[in-house]
Parts: sequence; structure tokens; C-alpha cells
Amino acid sequence: MGKVLIVGAGGVSRVVTNKCAMNKEVFSEIVLASRTKSKCDLIASEIKKSLHVDIKTAQVDADNVPELVKLIEKVKPDLVLNIALPYQDLTIMDACVQTKVPYLDTANYEHPDTAKFEYKEQWAKNEDFKKAGIMALLGSGFDPGVTNVFCAYADQYLFDEINYIDILDCNAGDHGYPFATNFNPEINLREVSSNGRYWQEGLWYETQPMEYMMKWDYPEIGVKDSYLLYHEEMESLVQNIKGLKRIRFFMTFGQSYLTHMKCLENVGMLRIDEVEVNGVKVVPMELLAKLLPDPASLGPRTVGQTNIGCVITGIKDGKAKKVYIYNTCDHQECYKETGAQAVSYTTGVPAMIGAKMILEKKWSGKGVFNMENFDAKPFMDELNVQGLPWKIIEMNPDETYEVK
Repeated sequence: MGKVLIVGAGGVSRVVTNKCAMNKEVFSEIVLASRTKSKCDLIASEIKKSLHVDIKTAQVDADNVPELVKLIEKVKPDLVLNIALPYQDLTIMDACVQTKVPYLDTANYEHPDTAKFEYKEQWAKNEDFKKAGIMALLGSGFDPGVTNVFCAYADQYLFDEINYIDILDCNAGDHGYPFATNFNPEINLREVSSNGRYWQEGLWYETQPMEYMMKWDYPEIGVKDSYLLYHEEMESLVQNIKGLKRIRFFMTFGQSYLTHMKCLENVGMLRIDEVEVNGVKVVPMELLAKLLPDPASLGPRTVGQTNIGCVITGIKDGKAKKVYIYNTCDHQECYKETGAQAVSYTTGVPAMIGAKMILEKKWSGKGVFNMENFDAKPFMDELNVQGLPWKIIEMNPDETYEVK
């Protein structure tokens, strides 16, 4: 049905490429490109062996717009999937505009020198994409991504009005290392060490890192310490879910992770500016990322489950209503299917589904869009088919899973 160019060759890309190959009736041709072509070749050889699907590979510097344009013009894809780093969102978007090819990513733009997460610079390209006659789909991962779709599904099919949303992300997996991150260390540690934010009654409120913690009883997993963070899907949801009064985001962390992170922060290893060491300029965070285990290598040794979902409260037929929509994923089952652990799997599968929505023209438009801008049902249906089945718990409006 369509040809896709996937940019990036990390753990998430491994999942995306595998899942595209598993849906070859939609993804008739797949090209995988990265700065390091050998990583693409390895993924391609594994897929050829396991699924008997041929994946073409290429080398590209995703920071270089002319190089990206040259590759896109050579490949002539129907869609570009940006599974590279969030630092490269803008360059890949610009290349797509120049070549008039639709675009998809899994996380919003981040500037390499500033730990700030926002959609402003990507949304600013809306007119460029309209003029090019193409669409950009932002944040087609899990959170952001599936969480946006959960909220959109609730808004479109379950509620007359939504007032409160809590997005809850629990990774109860164990990789056996004293300290490691489940996705890119720079992105992960910048996110976690930044100030938290939540939105209430039209205003954003800022909190200190890890200032607010609650104990939440996650279905099928149990009670975990959950900390309020800022997460980018809130930025679009406050604009697109009408009637919203408050939205928050929580993520689980164990004490060992927090202790290691605090020690690293205290000695300056989380700095993103340059320091000089024996005449050589080094960014401490980049050095730390090189020293930590590669997230793509965690698959074989990670056990346990993830649970990510949304607790949504509002009004239906004049009465208060509350639901908990969530997915659980097993790390080892994900690894058996795609060679990656559940954090990569839960990001990669929705990226493939978003691409499927575009190629099948179930989601279409001209301009820059977030996930909740479209009909949620076809995406929700695909989650059940593609390995991320979801459940809905009907709650009493006064009920909570918070443990006092």
C-alpha cells in the first residue's frame, strides 16, 4: 500500500521496523536510515531472518536538512517516520516540507542546549505543512500518543464533558543494573530532573523536581511511588479537551533510581553545558550517556510489566462519571516478539499504528496535528490487534487508587 522511510535505529526503531514488517500488506516497502548504517543493517538482517521481509537501509545525518532532502528524494516515500532523537524533529520536518512528504514523530522537539519541552516550534510549522499540502502527526508514541488517544476516545465516546485527567505511567520492570535508563539517557534524565508542571483552571503551576509524590495502586502491578512530572501531551490536551479543569502527569521511580540520579546531579553529571577537561570540552550529560548501559541492550534482561493509562473524570447524561483506561505490557513478551523491552515496544507500536492510520487515510489533513485531533476509535481498535490491548475500569466518581 505504501512506502515508508524510518529515520533512527535505536530500540524504538527496532520495534517500529518489526511491526511495519509484520503489517506488510500496508507497509509494502520499508527503508531504514540512520547516521550509523551498521545499526540499520543489523535490524534489517534480524527481520529478514525472523519475518522473511526485506528492509532497505541507508546512511543519513538527521541534523542535516540537505542530506535528508537528498535521501527522501531518492527513496520517494509516502511517509517519513522520525524515530530519531527529539533534537532532530525540526530538521526532519523541514526536509519533509521541502519534499512534500507527510511526517510522523513520537516526541516533541527539544533543544540540545535547553532542557525545555514544548510544541511551540513544531506548531509554528503548521502553515508550511498546509502550503506543502501534507500533514505532520506529532507524538505518536505511548505518552505522548496513546494517552492522547485514550483521552480523545473518552471525550468522543464516553463523556459529554471531561473535567479532570491524571496520566499515570508505571514501569515495574527490573533490568538488574544498579542504574540504567529505559530510553535515551539524555532525554530521560533531562525530563526527570526538570521542574514538574500541572495545569489547573487555565493556569500552569510549577513544582520542584520530585516535589509531589503519591502512592498509586496500579491494576495488575500493585502500589508504586508516583511522582508529578511535566509531560508534553498535557500541552496539547489542555487546548483540545474542552471543559477540562485540571490535568496532571505521574511517573513511577524506585528509590535506587532517585538516589543515583540525585548523586549524579549533585556532582554535575546532569549538566548539559560544556566543561573543559585537560583541554578537551565535554558535556557531562553526553559523557554519562556513553557510560550507562545502552537502552537497546536491556531487552534480554528486563523482567516485569509496564502499566500506562489515564484516570478521567467528567459528566455523562448529567451525572458524574469516572473511568480508568490503561494498558499493561510484559517486558519479556515484548522482547520475544521484537527484540526490545516494553518501554521501546509501547512507543514503537503506536508509531506504526499512526503511520498505518495515515497510509490507510483513516487520519488525513493538511497541517500539523496532535493525536487527539482525529477520530480515536480506529486507533483504539488497532491497539487491540497490534499488541497493546487496553482495558476500561468504570469507577465510582469518588473512588481512587491512591493509597494514603
